[in-house]
Amino acid sequence: MAHCRGRGTASSVLTQETMRFARIVFTAAGMGGFFVALVAGAAMFLAGGEGARSGMWAHETPQAFLGFDSNEYPGDAALAELRRTFAFSGYWLNSPPGAKQNTWAGKRETMLKNGFGFLVLFNGRTERQLEAPANPAALGEGDAESAVKSARREGFPVNTVIFLDQEEGGRMTEVQIAYISKWVERVSGANFRAGIYCSGMPAKEAKGESVITADDIRQHLGSTPVSFFVYDDACPPSPGCVCRANPPPPSASGVAYADVWQFAQSPRRRNFTRACSATYSADGNCYPPREEGVGLILLDLDSARSSDPSSGGVAH
Repeated sequence: MAHCRGRGTASSVLTQETMRFARIVFTAAGMGGFFVALVAGAAMFLAGGEGARSGMWAHETPQAFLGFDSNEYPGDAALAELRRTFAFSGYWLNSPPGAKQNTWAGKRETMLKNGFGFLVLFNGRTERQLEAPANPAALGEGDAESAVKSARREGFPVNTVIFLDQEEGGRMTEVQIAYISKWVERVSGANFRAGIYCSGMPAKEAKGESVITADDIRQHLGSTPVSFFVYDDACPPSPGCVCRANPPPPSASGVAYADVWQFAQSPRRRNFTRACSATYSADGNCYPPREEGVGLILLDLDSARSSDPSSGGVAH
């Protein structure tokens, strides 16, 4: 079985920082004062301990952070090992798509104790569920209230970003926009922040035109502040099922304003991932790095601008 590749370990990060330090000293001091500057800088680095080192590299923050989301809670025993690779995790407030129950319920404190940031998710309605005789605005309001109630019950503070899961791509219909708009309004009005999970991939339309769902939703919402979590698992721009300490940033998805990018899914969508199929398992899934020893946990891989996207996401 293939597992996601390329995990960055603490030692590899330290090696990269050491090399960056040498390049910085070399550039700043020039050849003449290189050795003096190097010795002084090294003394400061070693004597100052972790605090000095973290301060020294404050400007060298990662361009993005690696996380995962999964419909099934991976289990308490797997969290410590998963945290070696992932900065944050998805966290469902209701039953995920296709699931009959929510196995994430009540696990926030356990995740916190293991150092995870959060990507808080609420499973929204499909277009079919919004069609007449349904009232999409009323459903949006009711679902927003459910999302806020669940977030509070789980212990998430005000201003947490809750991402409404909208699986269907392409241009949104009138009923979908009515549902999304009311959901965003009610979540924001309850002192939480609204986010949308949706497609960041071009969908073909008539006359050779195309539309990106995130762009379509953003245009309809106008100036309303919303964070976007987009999916685009096509290779390229996706690297495939690859775990890197510093993954490609969400903007590399092609959606410049995205705060989070889902770049790998389990199972992989074969028509979009032929160019990176070797990074996935033979069964088409994406699993944690083999060295973590946590077994075959189905993962979607995410890149975010923050190590805690639901508290550090930037609304647009």
